[in-house]
Amino acid sequence: MSVFAILDPAVGLAHDVVAALAQVVPTALAIVLFTVCVRLALHPLARAASRGEKARARLAPRIAELNRKHKGRPEKLQAALAELYREEKASPFAGCLPMLVQIPFFSVMYRLFTTPNDLLGHTLFGAPLGLHVGSAHGAGEWAVFAVLYAGLAALGYVNFRRARRAQAKQAAQSAHARTAQPSQSAQPALALLPYLSFGTVLFAALVPLAAAVYLLTTSTWTAAERAWLYRDGAPEPAVPALA
Repeated sequence: MSVFAILDPAVGLAHDVVAALAQVVPTALAIVLFTVCVRLALHPLARAASRGEKARARLAPRIAELNRKHKGRPEKLQAALAELYREEKASPFAGCLPMLVQIPFFSVMYRLFTTPNDLLGHTLFGAPLGLHVGSAHGAGEWAVFAVLYAGLAALGYVNFRRARRAQAKQAAQSAHARTAQPSQSAQPALALLPYLSFGTVLFAALVPLAAAVYLLTTSTWTAAERAWLYRDGAPEPAVPALA
């Protein structure tokens, strides 16, 4: 039995909701609306994460001072950092929460669109939602995939640029605060991190058209959400927005 089978009750619920929406609007649009509703429900977590990022940026000079004060004494440093975060009501892990919460939803949608069901028999501009790009025939079906992939690539580029800017800003702040720089062995990995922004395009090529519609919708939401939450120029995570 597949490990994804434990998600079947949630997959069934998602199917019923999308199917109900598909009675009113085209199925592809129903997928978009369902995704937007879920992301809207998760938005408070994203707001909390942005507040956490801004708090960490504000505390960066004090953290640098603690690093200098407790250099070579990791136990005292961890205790001092924990006390600082407790006093400021901040968390070093707040930025990870929205991503972690999205994983189950992503898994449910993946299961829904890779398991044969009646929704995948519907079409988007003539292309079946259950169709893989490798099985596409005719200019019409190729055009549908091309438009979706172009949209994902454009969003990937936007997220790539934002991640590069965030990395540069963090490096400048670290140099100004004289905090420890990444080791030589870690620097190549950090330099490659923004390129993960294009991973969504590669993944979309492996899943049916319906999943690509979901990926484009959730990626667009993520990009717009980050632009709104960090519109004041506050430092944002250097980790690229994958979805």
